[in-house]
Parts: sequence; C-alpha cells; structure tokens
Amino acid sequence: MSSKRFGDYYRINSKTLQHQYKNHLSDFNDWTQKDHAENWLLYPKNLGKYLSLDETSLSNGELYTILTNKNANGKKGSIVAIVKGTKAQDVIDVIHKISRERQNMVKEVTVDMAGNMNLIAKICFTKTDIVTDRFHVQKLASEAVQEERIRLRWEIIDQENKAISEAQKTDKHYQPELLRNGDTHRQLLARSRYLLFKSKTKWTPRQIERAEILFQLYPTIEKAYNLSQGLRYIFETNSDKNVARLKLAHWYDKVHKSEFKSFNTIAKSIQIHYDAILNYFNNRSTNASAESFNAKIKEFRTQFRGVRDVKFFLYRLTKLYA
Repeated sequence: MSSKRFGDYYRINSKTLQHQYKNHLSDFNDWTQKDHAENWLLYPKNLGKYLSLDETSLSNGELYTILTNKNANGKKGSIVAIVKGTKAQDVIDVIHKISRERQNMVKEVTVDMAGNMNLIAKICFTKTDIVTDRFHVQKLASEAVQEERIRLRWEIIDQENKAISEAQKTDKHYQPELLRNGDTHRQLLARSRYLLFKSKTKWTPRQIERAEILFQLYPTIEKAYNLSQGLRYIFETNSDKNVARLKLAHWYDKVHKSEFKSFNTIAKSIQIHYDAILNYFNNRSTNASAESFNAKIKEFRTQFRGVRDVKFFLYRLTKLYA
C-alpha cells in the first residue's frame, strides 16, 4: 500500500485508499446491478405514492433521468430509478420492469414542463395525477421580465456608444445623465436585475427607490413585472382549483392585452400543460424535492472530486440513497 511517513502516523494516498475500498472493502464487485449500472438502475421497493421525476447531470454534462420517492425526504429509500439519458422510451422501458400493480399504487408524480417527462409519467403511471411544477412556470415569467430589461439595456448601451462617438468628434467629454439615486440609465437597468425577481414586499429601501425610477422611465418593465407577479400571486394565494382556474383566465386576458410576445408564449405553454398545472392546487405539490436531491448529487460529486468511474459513483450514491 502506497503511503508517506508523517510523524508516528502514515498518511495513505487517497487514490490507493479508494482502490482498496472499491476492490476489497466494499461489495462493489458483487453488486447485483453492476453490469447495467451505467445505463440504468432500478429499486422497485422504493416506489411510493408521491414521486418526483427530473433530470440531473453526473459528469461532463451527461444527463440522467432520475425518479425519486418524496416520502423518503432525500434520505435512504429516495432513489427509485436512474436511467442514462432523457429519451422517454428508455426511461419507460426501465420503469415498466416494475409490476403494474406497484405502478398503480402511485397517486402523484411531479414533473417540469419538458414533454419527455410528461410522456414518461403518463405512460408509466396511468392512474396518477401528474403535477407540473409551479416554479418552472414562474421561472418562465421571470425570464420574460428580464428579457425586457435586457432589451432596453442594449438600447441604452447603443445610445451611449453613439453619444460617446459624437462627443469624440468635437473633442468633448461625454457625461451620462445621473438619476436621483446616483445611477446612470445603464447602471439602473443593470442593477435592477435582482429586485425584479422579488415581490415588492421584499424590496429594501434602496430597491424601492430604484424600482420607482425604473418603472417611471421604462413602463414596459413595470407591465412585465406586474404580469409575472400576478402569476406568482395566483400560485401563492389559492388552494381551490376552480378559483385558480378563474384567476388564470383573467391573467390570460391581461397577457393578451399587453402584447408581450414572451408572455403570450408562456400563456400558450400553460394552456398546453393546463390540467397538470391546475393539479398543483390539489396538494400544492412541487418538484422541490427533486431539485433538493439534485443538489445532494452535486455535493456528493464534489466530495468525490468529479466522476471518473460512473459505475462506482452510482454504487456509492445508491448505497446512501437507495
């Protein structure tokens, strides 16, 4: 065994220790799922009534689809299945290895807005409520607000560049206009990024002042922000599906009148996933558990210093969470 003398102790080389654990101390070589681990893993006994379906990256952007049991709370028993790639049929083939009787015990599956995830859930869990994660819907709305802010920021940058060029022609020094909070127009649009993600009740005094100036100078940003916050408000304040359906209809009307291309696209996406989005109001379920589990995988990957041996990484991951 490779080691270095350090005082009265031996410091073992980490690679050597991992090799010893993998090949001698652990039961990795006798792992029943070893032969197909890099392509799929399945733990039917971990199937529960409430599931999350999501994708995660193990290394070099290589995506895997992961099905987790919410009731395990991110601990042992969480992993139901891990399948290489995001192709719906590959995941369906693996999940169908679970008996139909056990599949039918599932009451709810939360997914994002990806078509493949919805297809997997519909085919594998036919007697189950499929819930589209509300945070993915809200994220689209937030991105639409930022799109308008960025569009205007590029316009201001272009105007400043032209003004600077004109000033240089006459040997003058260009001085941008300072607003009452000390920002230039360019700085105002750049520094408003974070406040536009938050509700007004969470703004600091400086952010309140900046928002007042921003909305006065750029009213289209205020319209986009109000549409985004209106959608968030529907999700946060309603627990009755019928009331939420009515409020979403009113929100559609506002979007149509606003003539924002991005928000009209969001409205169409919501209509496509309408039933699954409304299912959120049954139990107010989200895909937060899946996002949390993805964070655990990333942390585990960091401790593992990357993923050189995918099979061994998955072995250790399932030892903890399957």
